[in-house]
Amino acid sequence: MAKGAFYAYHLVTKKKMVLGQVIHFDKNQKNTLYNFFFEKERLNSKGEDFIQILYGNYTNDGLHLTNENAEVAIKYVSQTIRAIREVIVEMVRLEEYPEYPSRLSCLYAARNYEDILKWEKLFNSFNREVLQIVKLKVTGKYFEGDANLLPKEDGVPFSKKIDQAREYWKSNGTSDLPELLIDGKIEVVEIIKEY
Repeated sequence: MAKGAFYAYHLVTKKKMVLGQVIHFDKNQKNTLYNFFFEKERLNSKGEDFIQILYGNYTNDGLHLTNENAEVAIKYVSQTIRAIREVIVEMVRLEEYPEYPSRLSCLYAARNYEDILKWEKLFNSFNREVLQIVKLKVTGKYFEGDANLLPKEDGVPFSKKIDQAREYWKSNGTSDLPELLIDGKIEVVEIIKEY
């Protein structure tokens, strides 16, 4: 972790950025990761959430779900396991590495253009639309970590996920998938590529 002015590269996925645009990330500013995992509600057409669907569709014969309800259940479980991962990673950060930017209050970037292209390839493999690649001037803190060390999206005990989170925060960005968490004042200084 360091503090000061440096350059980074960012994949824009939700709303295009403009040259000269400035974003300020501090501990009170939440990012889209936070919004997606912690504020998105999953309901069926009847307004039922995952727990209501489970209780309403379980009989002595087992669980019987319509395609719509199964889709709500799968999306809810997928979102929840990722939210649990982020809560565990944030808990470890707050306890052991409070000087690092929070994954829930930062912009995700890469140190160099080659690394941002790795992320673009990964995003494309998940059909996640990329709108732009931009170059940023950052005046603030950063943490460069190995995204492959994040707790896995599986059913292992939370104690193992906590150990995985510790390994993530100990990483130094030397990996096949380095990610740069940046906060502070972030300015778009170049639109490198538009899609």
